[in-house]
Amino acid sequence: MNAALRETLSPFRHGCGGLKVRVNGEACVLRCSGALWAPDHRTLIASDLHLEKGSAFAARGQMLPPYDSPATIAKLEAEIEALDPTMVVLLGDSFHDSRAIDRLASADRLRLEGLAHGRRWVWLEGNHDLKALAGALDRLSGEVVTTLRVGALTLIHEPGAAPEPGEVAGHLHPCATVVAYARGVRRPAFLTDGKRVILPAFGAFTGGLDVRHGAFADLFETRPLVAVLGRDKVHAIGWDRLA
Repeated sequence: MNAALRETLSPFRHGCGGLKVRVNGEACVLRCSGALWAPDHRTLIASDLHLEKGSAFAARGQMLPPYDSPATIAKLEAEIEALDPTMVVLLGDSFHDSRAIDRLASADRLRLEGLAHGRRWVWLEGNHDLKALAGALDRLSGEVVTTLRVGALTLIHEPGAAPEPGEVAGHLHPCATVVAYARGVRRPAFLTDGKRVILPAFGAFTGGLDVRHGAFADLFETRPLVAVLGRDKVHAIGWDRLA
């Protein structure tokens, strides 16, 4: 990480194992789960849950194990239990397709209802779940928005070509392959230059797009920090260690 980027981000190891950085001056903790915690606003942000992706693939004859939604919700439950946020923002593509809410098991829907109880719960519209969310509030708690301001942060699903200050986005599912001990390990990753941050996908079956892909090339003026998710730490990785 160059000196200018280090000064902008002011990164240091948080007690949870994540990295605390500054995005547009706002304190943000990049957590091992792939979620972002804005402590000054007690706001938890997670992107691209893609609930019911497994059942969508099964309907097309590709038999994935039908456990992605329970696993993803359990992961979200753990974050909420650890942090007790006053607001949770799901940053788009929370559902894999327009009929995913119909396929969501009643037990999983009740778990989401329980998590939303007593706090502000916000669904941002994504490209996958735009139609699903259009009629969702008769079955799910919360509110549906296109963008949201949280302090100095601007929350949106898809990163813009000309971002608003402090943009927090998802959509691209960034991941990185890190070379260590003569082999490559592929892991989800955050990308940030202190002006914007792109979150990894939070969902269990989501996959990822390598940070060296051309889709990221025009989003940052200089090489951003690559913050790779480890088992119990988020690791700042130099570009020279990426495969």
